[in-house]
Amino acid sequence: MRISVISAAFVAALVGYGSTIALVLAAAAAVGASAEQTASWVLAVCLAKAVGAAVLSTWHRVPVVLAWSTPGTALIAATEGLSIHQAVGAFVLTGLLIALTGLIRPLGRAVAMIPDGISGGMLAGVLLPFVLKGAGAAQAAPVLVLPMLAVFALVRLKNPAVAVIAALAAGLGLAFATGTEWPALTLPFPKLVLIWPEFQMGTVIGLVLPLYLVTMASQNLPGFATMRAAGYEPPVRSALGVTGLVSSIFAFFGAHTVSMAAITAAICMGPDVHPVKEERWKVGLAYAFFWLMLGLFSPVILTLIAALPPQVMLALVALALLGALTGALATAMAIPEQRFAAVLTLGVTAAGVPFLGIGAAFWGLVAGVGLYLMERTAARR
Repeated sequence: MRISVISAAFVAALVGYGSTIALVLAAAAAVGASAEQTASWVLAVCLAKAVGAAVLSTWHRVPVVLAWSTPGTALIAATEGLSIHQAVGAFVLTGLLIALTGLIRPLGRAVAMIPDGISGGMLAGVLLPFVLKGAGAAQAAPVLVLPMLAVFALVRLKNPAVAVIAALAAGLGLAFATGTEWPALTLPFPKLVLIWPEFQMGTVIGLVLPLYLVTMASQNLPGFATMRAAGYEPPVRSALGVTGLVSSIFAFFGAHTVSMAAITAAICMGPDVHPVKEERWKVGLAYAFFWLMLGLFSPVILTLIAALPPQVMLALVALALLGALTGALATAMAIPEQRFAAVLTLGVTAAGVPFLGIGAAFWGLVAGVGLYLMERTAARR
């Protein structure tokens, strides 16, 4: 276990946690999770990532790096009218659906049949409202947010992977330097809280299917591509099975879906991590250890974040999602024949208006696919 392996795993875990933990807290608040349930959610999802990464890396002797589904988290945060029990039911079913995808080939083919442009439009529609909130945060607290933006832009020129972490550090420093009271930090032992799931058809259609699709299209597929680009053959079927099962198990304690990582995975797979390619699988073990530590120390981290002005976290979420939004828009606009349908999907999804108890992301997908099929049928005549 070389120091380079440990440092790469530490940076990857810190980037993954620090860049989107604010979005996880927003998702928990959106479904009405209590403080105890939110703490359990964070601990459970950290444990799910640690278990999955350790098992898959050891099993296949390749570096497997997992992430929580950032687009999926944004989707959860954008939902309205769901309780934590209904959300947990959706997380359980989403995990089982991902696991089944690894076992049943037709499910994977069905996902692949959805046009890339429309998938990108749906993802962009989910992310856009959160990015737009950054401007309001800057207007409400310019002394805090504008320096965060400047730090983000400057650091990104040199190292995009840590730009969000740098912005968070700037926000923390400015907040406490300008009068925010430092919280009393204690080290309580975190615990998992069992949350009984509720299953409703509206939740299945409105949250499970969109959450499954964005996780597959925006996390798992890029994650597998990252492994291939690094010279590893990704264990697709077992990875889907393991991430799906651990997602379903830890969902009973609040955790949302875990999946393959792409950006943080790239940090852990290069020759600078270990000169011997066959030895880099050990980074998965170090990565699992750091996620275990992040889970155990989550009460302290969450207490610190809760003391911050809300504008800091709104701005942090907006900055953290800029890269994902850029990629989603590029995918949505890449194929001329799909652009109009993709824009329709984006518009319906970003509007955030549910219908018949089903969330806007599903209706955006329906609208985009329907229009695309109409246009293709008309073009053949």
